[in-house]
Amino acid sequence: MNNTKQIAELVEPFAGKPGELIQALHRVQSELGYVPLDAQEEVAEIVGVSPVQVYGVLTFYHFFRTEPCGQHVIRLCMGTACHVRGADRVLQALSDELKVGLGERSEDGMFTLEGVRCLGACGLAPVMMVDDEVYGRLDPNKARTVIREYRDNQE
Repeated sequence: MNNTKQIAELVEPFAGKPGELIQALHRVQSELGYVPLDAQEEVAEIVGVSPVQVYGVLTFYHFFRTEPCGQHVIRLCMGTACHVRGADRVLQALSDELKVGLGERSEDGMFTLEGVRCLGACGLAPVMMVDDEVYGRLDPNKARTVIREYRDNQE
């Protein structure tokens, strides 16, 4: 099924319903993993809003993606407790190990690195999640080790 036809089928229940734009975008992202430019234009046409409105929604809400993400999403807490306990050093180690900045996907497509405000595990600060797994009391070396273990298990 080509992308345009797939998007049309996904978004059809929201045709002509501008108030349902967020639901339509969620549906596309659930299926594709992100909302590419061609999908944005298709959604806009079907739902009945401008492409600029679609882009505005996508960039306003942090849970939408306009680029594909890695196989594993790393969420590093940047909240107060984690910050005070060295999240900046962990971020630097992750960035160096993955050769990416926040919001970017590693060249091998394996990881996307995100900074989040809180993971609700302040007692484990600094903390990160890789997919649904929580890693706490991190330091730069522990963070690098976690990433290397994921890579080793992939091979």
